[in-house]
Amino acid sequence: MMFIILFSLLLLQRVVEMVIAKRNEKWMLKQGGIEHGSEHYPYIIALHILFFISLFLEVTIFEKEVTSIWYILVPIIAFTQIIRYWAIYSLGSFWNTKIIILPNVHVVLKGPYKYLKHPNYVVVAVEILFIPLLFQAYMTAILFSLLNLAIMSVRIPTEEKALEKNTNYEKAFQLKTRFIPKK
Repeated sequence: MMFIILFSLLLLQRVVEMVIAKRNEKWMLKQGGIEHGSEHYPYIIALHILFFISLFLEVTIFEKEVTSIWYILVPIIAFTQIIRYWAIYSLGSFWNTKIIILPNVHVVLKGPYKYLKHPNYVVVAVEILFIPLLFQAYMTAILFSLLNLAIMSVRIPTEEKALEKNTNYEKAFQLKTRFIPKK
């Protein structure tokens, strides 16, 4: 029962986020935003859809139960949600699931972006690992963590290159020490 509730909440969360992202995408494009990395975006969508399918199937078919260390994993997952919404709130209309850059706009350096270059990607990586572990879905945790790592190895450099080319990104981070250092 706990799995169905959490799974349903996660699906609802993703639908709401896609609505927000679509609204922000339209706004950014109207403001002159330029999309980058569109060739790898379908792979990101596929990864997330397949993650949910794999998680559902592994937990239901193999009748997985909540792990005995749930009291450690649940706070970690809850904390990632705080970081997720802090990042979305901090970016405001600039938050999107695509790489859309408004040329000559200063990068956001507030919220979790004061500490990490890509906090939302960290959140997703933690979720992809820990949500399946909560239900002992080890195949999903390992497989999709590796797939996410592969797609992020393309996504993050593409995003950073676009930001460096079109904004004050490089200059903004010359003066800041971050948990995730620049190159």
